[in-house]
Amino acid sequence: MKRKDLSVVRKVKKKTDIIKNSKTQKLYEKFKKIIFKNIGKENFAIGVSGGPDSLCLAYLSKIYKSEFNNKIFTLIVDHKIRKESSIEAKKVKKMLKLKGIESIILVWNGAKPKKNIQLKAREIRYNLISNFCLKNNINYLVTGHHQDDQLENFFIRLFRGSGLTGLSSMANNSNYNQNLRLVRPFLKISKNELKSVTKYYFKSYFEDPSNKNENFLRTRIRKYKKNLEKEGLDTKKIIKTINNLWIAKEALNFYKKKALQSNVNFLSKNSCLINNKLFTEEADEIIFKSISDVLSLISASYYPPRSKKIVSLIKRFKSKNFKKCTLGGCILEKKDGFISVTREERAKQISTVA
Repeated sequence: MKRKDLSVVRKVKKKTDIIKNSKTQKLYEKFKKIIFKNIGKENFAIGVSGGPDSLCLAYLSKIYKSEFNNKIFTLIVDHKIRKESSIEAKKVKKMLKLKGIESIILVWNGAKPKKNIQLKAREIRYNLISNFCLKNNINYLVTGHHQDDQLENFFIRLFRGSGLTGLSSMANNSNYNQNLRLVRPFLKISKNELKSVTKYYFKSYFEDPSNKNENFLRTRIRKYKKNLEKEGLDTKKIIKTINNLWIAKEALNFYKKKALQSNVNFLSKNSCLINNKLFTEEADEIIFKSISDVLSLISASYYPPRSKKIVSLIKRFKSKNFKKCTLGGCILEKKDGFISVTREERAKQISTVA
């Protein structure tokens, strides 16, 4: 370690001694290690909903800011899908302000989704935040995803028949789009640990009513998981499976990157050309992962279309009759031995409340 790095560590250690609660101290050390490794002293944004995980994120980010002098943008999203969302956003803002944390409310003024509500709400949230970050030259977004989210995502994707990429779940850091990188410092920390620190500091938090709505698969998964734990399938075993899948995914990613470099020419952030050789010279899984990445990058969407839609699209590419289609916010068209991919023009409405 360089001499400069040693001085930073000593400075950080001295500052964290101020934290009196031992659980907070231990959690902060884990948080700090990941944030310092991925972001260091650069500015970043955090998303806060008012739940125990995001409030804990706001608290630990406040401590981190006091040590490294980063500028941290605390963002609250009012998606207006529920009638109470605007009132709740203001209450969360007030709760944060009482603890000396300034925040900004981002308001969605577009149409309310009528189906796939949780997915659409997530898309709205990320669209608003990524647009804000782009306008304010912020390259990092830190989220409160935790170990329980990892487990739930694994089962949700298992129910949907996801492949290796889906089942290996989230990484500590990944690209949301070409301008924004996501950092998730809590993936090895349980929700109960985060809740404990939030109760200590904020005394209370908000519960999302959708967490109790059994119309949503995620809510039902939580009940299934408890039953599976009784049968001996505990958290450690599931996490071990996820980690093994992650190692396999990383190996495939190596070959996917080579395939993209050889067969995809990015003309701009909104368009690219895919050489038809991709579909004849690469293995099916590499083709699938490459197309999935291309759709996410060009559409500037973190979540690509569902697996079955991408598989169907690849089959259409290989057909002699394929000419043009749209998928995942992209227009795809066959042109002289290439597939042209361009972003659809979609109006994104955003307003900001300080």
